[in-house]
Amino acid sequence: MSYPGYPPQSGGYPPQAGGYPPQSGGYPPAAGGYPPQAGGYPPQAGGYPPQAGGYPPQAGGYPPQAGGYPPAAGGYPPAGGYPPQAGGYPPAAGGYPPAAGGFPPQAGGYPAPSGGFPPQAGGYPQPGAGGYPSMPPGGEATQTKPGGPQQGYPGGPPPGQPMPSNPGPSPGGVPANPQAPAIPKGYRGSIKDFPGADPLRDVEVLRKAMKGFGTDEKAIIELLGNRTNKQRVPLVAAYKTTYGKDLFRDLKSELTGNFEDLVVAMLKTPTHFDASELREAIKGAGTDEACLIEILSSRSNAEIIEINKVYKAEYGKTLEDSITSDTSGHFRRLLVSLCQGNRDERETVDISLAKQDAQKLYAAGENKVGTDESQFNAILCARSKPHLRAVFHEYQQMCGREIEKSICRETSGNLENGMVAVVKCIKNTPAYFAERLNKAMKGAGTKDRTLIRVMVSRSEVDMLDIRQEYLKAYGKSLYTDISVNLLNLNNPTKTEDIRHAM
Repeated sequence: MSYPGYPPQSGGYPPQAGGYPPQSGGYPPAAGGYPPQAGGYPPQAGGYPPQAGGYPPQAGGYPPQAGGYPPAAGGYPPAGGYPPQAGGYPPAAGGYPPAAGGFPPQAGGYPAPSGGFPPQAGGYPQPGAGGYPSMPPGGEATQTKPGGPQQGYPGGPPPGQPMPSNPGPSPGGVPANPQAPAIPKGYRGSIKDFPGADPLRDVEVLRKAMKGFGTDEKAIIELLGNRTNKQRVPLVAAYKTTYGKDLFRDLKSELTGNFEDLVVAMLKTPTHFDASELREAIKGAGTDEACLIEILSSRSNAEIIEINKVYKAEYGKTLEDSITSDTSGHFRRLLVSLCQGNRDERETVDISLAKQDAQKLYAAGENKVGTDESQFNAILCARSKPHLRAVFHEYQQMCGREIEKSICRETSGNLENGMVAVVKCIKNTPAYFAERLNKAMKGAGTKDRTLIRVMVSRSEVDMLDIRQEYLKAYGKSLYTDISVNLLNLNNPTKTEDIRHAM
């Protein structure tokens, strides 16, 4: 079931013909415009700079003398123009275009640098050969309404008109098809903000999907699978504002099983989701120790502190008290240390200190009868992650064995699993989560809760890296394994949201 605008059909994003890049009359102009065509630079008769009587009038030839070009204050380009320069035009050393030998060019013309302006082979594409990219780095492209006047780049005046010092919004205000916010550099998540998402329109889709006989699960999947967490969470308040009902309650009454758990998880903030998963791991007859270690070893100090606040507010008991009452021994100490959110987070590494810590670990385990678990706990839970990676390297150099193997030789049970998980997460977090996903799908049954938790919590953090590590480690894509393991279950649609996150 589809609804208008989810996702936009033809004419949406990216813009269709008539949008950007502009056609003839746009920027750069066709033959005869600027930059000049055949004839090169300096141009031939009639080119640029213009001859006597042209623009701007010269006084004494080229380069211009006093009063010539560049023009005085108030001329073209205006102060603060595009691109803004300090000191006018031509720009000072390091300005645009950069050219060895300075300006004006020497005999033989002005050689444009590779990829410069006008572009050489491999430079900036011309219209008709791929055109200009629709999204310039660091900003949004200005849309051109079909049938309307063509615009410059981006949102500038028509060719031949001066560039204003502070370009205002394009005619008509906001573009017809809003663009998604710029994605932070280095973003490794697989879900991005949906352009122009409106919570009030989105809750209409959810309401229609749940009304009447049966539930349109595909409509719910299509919407939630294409929204980031910050676009999904406001739907809870918007739903209550619009319909006076609780979205969680309505979804739970319409959905069942793992699909219900998945949808509810996607509508929680990351902090509330982590707190609820920790609660589920602790309460009841058994304890999911792997879940406790997974969350506490992979979250930052700030995230753990927020989890502690939400946990106390939601469940009336501190996370530390819950851990203490449900675990024991050195494993309890490991979890209590991790839940403090007090790990050193400095990026600098002192190699001499790393060597000392490696020696302490060796002396506490391999080089003594018995094991000093407290020394392992102190180093693994307090030192920064960059520092610990250096410690693990020095340890292997020192005793010829990886730290995980030494931990397995010196400890057992939950403590062994916990410490090994901490080491793996610190060494390579995406590889650690790839292993968690693989183990969740191996064997007779699928650990759906682990699968849902990892996919939801990492989809906007490092899912692209997790996919790479999964393929590297297991020779199959994560998408393939999820499809093979889950599509033949009773409710195949429950996996669609998970696959959207990949």
